[in-house]
Amino acid sequence: MQSISDAGQSKTLAPARAEILTAALVAFTLGAALTFLTGFAYPSAVHNAAHDTRHSLAFPCH
Repeated sequence: MQSISDAGQSKTLAPARAEILTAALVAFTLGAALTFLTGFAYPSAVHNAAHDTRHSLAFPCH
């Protein structure tokens, strides 16, 4: 049988897990957007800044 304090702990874990998953999704989306947007960028400075990262992810940039 769970005590009141144990029940309170399990309720606080659910929002923490949701926040972690939300943060991970935002980080992944931002990283993917930056990688693909720099891959199609016209200025060579922007293109060259992420060149090695794109190649390590098998992104075809040329």
